[in-house]
Amino acid sequence: MKNTAPNSSGNNDLIYGLEDNPAVAPSIFAAIQHVLASFIGIITPTLIIGGVLGLGEEVPYLVSMALIVSGIGTFIQARTFGPLGSGLLCVQGTSFAFLSSILAAGFIVKGEGGGPEEILATIFGVCFIAAFVEIFLSRFIHKLKKIITPVVTGTIITLIGLSLIKVGMTDLAGGFGAPDLGSLENLTLGGTVIFIIIYLNRFQIQSLRLSAVIIGLSVGYFVAFLMGKVDFSGLNSLATITVPIPFKYGFDFNFAAFFPIAIIFIVTALETTGDLTANSMVSRQPVKGPLYIKRIKGGVLADGFNSAMAASLNSLPMTTFSQNNGVIQLTGVASRHVALYIAGFLVILGLFPVIGGVLQLMPKPVLGGATIIMFSTVAVAGIKILAESGFSRRNMLIVAVSLGLGLGVSAVPEVLSELPKTLKNIIGSPITIGAMSAIFLNFLLPEEDAEQKLLDELDHVNAEAISGDHLTDKS
Repeated sequence: MKNTAPNSSGNNDLIYGLEDNPAVAPSIFAAIQHVLASFIGIITPTLIIGGVLGLGEEVPYLVSMALIVSGIGTFIQARTFGPLGSGLLCVQGTSFAFLSSILAAGFIVKGEGGGPEEILATIFGVCFIAAFVEIFLSRFIHKLKKIITPVVTGTIITLIGLSLIKVGMTDLAGGFGAPDLGSLENLTLGGTVIFIIIYLNRFQIQSLRLSAVIIGLSVGYFVAFLMGKVDFSGLNSLATITVPIPFKYGFDFNFAAFFPIAIIFIVTALETTGDLTANSMVSRQPVKGPLYIKRIKGGVLADGFNSAMAASLNSLPMTTFSQNNGVIQLTGVASRHVALYIAGFLVILGLFPVIGGVLQLMPKPVLGGATIIMFSTVAVAGIKILAESGFSRRNMLIVAVSLGLGLGVSAVPEVLSELPKTLKNIIGSPITIGAMSAIFLNFLLPEEDAEQKLLDELDHVNAEAISGDHLTDKS
């Protein structure tokens, strides 16, 4: 295909439109920006799961697989194969949304005496089967919003973020089982990363904000090295090239682990719909009509297919990254042909296990400094969805009960101690019980009529007025 000149699409907001084919130089430049924006998001879930579940020497291979399947998934999403793919410049990467449920699955196997191979066989087996939930839903994703409303989605996303904060904070303090947990050195390292990320996010330069997490982790890693907390001697034992081996650890299934992961696949299907809509907007493509619906269905189908592929190639579920929509705005390049370069870079990075080995050596406080912000941001995103859906009495009741149950079983797991083991493992996950509660109450409780909504708004206004009078009296 011939290279296309800039602005050939006739759109002044973009240098290269969706179907334009940039020359090699601008394509590489745009691709590098996308890789930098998504790299940490792709590898971090694997590093967290590897550290928390004690997967040890398997982590470099798992990081390599995460990069390789992200590259392949990005190509499939942009290139399209029949109904598969959105045809947009969407980077596919490992999803944070599944972390809590996958960790729960790992602990189920670990509690039964399973080692790293048994843990991974169950995780990838369950994720492979659960991915077909999203594949199935992709065919009528436009109707799913009637059941999974914003109040349900917001509640689940908030629970995901809140349930993971403990993981991030534990890493910041030194990691699970660390002999120096909470030491001043660990807190200083984690605090340094947090400070750098916050500081860089205050700049108006968009490239600095997009690179804030990478820069923060890099500086923290370097400081940790100077402190003698990093030892590269073990890298010599790593293989030169990584070769993907389908279901390298075997294939196992656990229903108790399957249920919460399947629920997240429903939620991530809706999240992908939102990300693809945002991508269509920044790419100056229609956000309604037959072409839009076709892209949404194809994109969600690709998400599910890529997640099944990821599981078969020993990696975690995939999703469409939203941060790359900002890269399109930054570079002015929306061409889906750039996905070929992005895919190439990610696959090449994944072929060399030394990359995963170096990342595995990243001290937990450094990683925790970044993830505590990432996980909190997930929770805030859920709260934002809830705020936009409106805090009517009905919605407040749904959110209150669901958050109460979800955070309750997380804080006091003994409350389920008398239940059968399988049922305990299912509803013992804060995501599962919170999601089930939100979906059930959203279906059970009738929608409020316009008169009731008006009364709620008046109550809110009166409460603000009373609060204002109270403050005036005190002053």
